[in-house]
Amino acid sequence: MRVLIWVQHLLGTGHTVRAVAIARALHAQGASVMVVLGADPPATVDLSGLEIATLTPVAATDGSFRAIESADGVPYQTLAPRRTATLLTLFKTWQPRAILTETFPFGRRAFGAELIPLLEAAQAQGVLRAASIRDVLVRKSPAKEAAMVALARQHYQEVLVHADPQVVTLRESFGRADEIEDLTRYTGFVDAGAPVTHQDERAGVVVSVGGSGVGGALVRCAAKAAAISDPALQWTILLPPQLWAQRETVCGSVGANVSLEPNRADFRALLGAASLSISQAGYNTVLDVLSAGPRMIFVPFAAHEETEQSDRAAALAARALAQVMEEEGLTPAALAAAVAAALQQPLPKIPGFNHAGAAESARVLLRAV
Repeated sequence: MRVLIWVQHLLGTGHTVRAVAIARALHAQGASVMVVLGADPPATVDLSGLEIATLTPVAATDGSFRAIESADGVPYQTLAPRRTATLLTLFKTWQPRAILTETFPFGRRAFGAELIPLLEAAQAQGVLRAASIRDVLVRKSPAKEAAMVALARQHYQEVLVHADPQVVTLRESFGRADEIEDLTRYTGFVDAGAPVTHQDERAGVVVSVGGSGVGGALVRCAAKAAAISDPALQWTILLPPQLWAQRETVCGSVGANVSLEPNRADFRALLGAASLSISQAGYNTVLDVLSAGPRMIFVPFAAHEETEQSDRAAALAARALAQVMEEEGLTPAALAAAVAAALQQPLPKIPGFNHAGAAESARVLLRAV
């Protein structure tokens, strides 16, 4: 059975990480999978063994997501007809039995120009249409939420929510969740990371900001907080490629208790030995931290009216799993005080959450077909 997965990451790479994890689970359960990428594939994602097609790549120019362009500055609107034609050709020649769109129609709605023709062609041929969405959506106006529901009911048969309801539910960020309840399937979290061995003796603070370049303010603040914290407390600050290239400008000179490093492949193992994690609250980062089990301080990315990370962090704080500090107004003194207070607390009691969402997503799709 053939499944076509469409995914478009714009800034970070989490969307593609989830889509590829589901593709691998489908492959493991006997399906043939084509992953259609709307952006250049992330270097950190293993695509070996999968069929990959790439539309003319586009990405957001900054964290506002207002401008979506190719690498040479051509707006998406100009490229949409070409991408639509490519997508329809892939559909006709590959003839999938199911289509999975990542985020759309609950986000990425600018890409409706290419996806709605695909969905209409699929519906005409009786091909299963499913949407793949993370645990938390960016909050929208009632009118925009109503439009999302209308698109879902018109074009989709399944909505796969990659969350465990004991940790967070779709209703917490999407006011019209009840209107698609009959389509909704909770799969558990799509966790592409390796299992973690928790160390009996934990030490140090790990600071991380994911794979995009929007965490400069947090790492700058953390470097200054480390300078005024207990000098015996070791801080490891991990930087994505964009910030690593500018580390001297971003962090300045750091003390002997600070280690600046590029993002590490053994991130989870590092967290499994840490006393405290300080991070933003992206989907994959939260899974990494929950799996590793250190004390947690989340500083959610909240610029440009982004609500996703704030809502996810708030859900964890409400379950006594984490402390949340707002990005706006964050100071080194406040962060250093929060670190000192957090280290006086016991390790959090992490519930046995469902993180087998990739395999369950595959099972749901195959059963539905």
